Amino acid sequence: MLADPDLIAIKAYDVWQEKKMCGKVSMGIVRTTFIIDEKGNIEKIMSKVKTDTNATDVLQYLKENK
Repeated sequence: MLADPDLIAIKAYDVWQEKKMCGKVSMGIVRTTFIIDEKGNIEKIMSKVKTDTNATDVLQYLKENK
């Protein structure tokens, strides 16, 4: 989890995008999980994550790929 009130990292990771909800269009953060390796490289991007399953999905990925 990251706090970024100035949107610096949010824009760098391209998660500040147009969103549509109930017919309204606005800009907002698209929930995305980035798994970053020990060298700082992005190893995996999980888009459209669901808060209730994301932690389990991340742990499962790490278990299968480490």
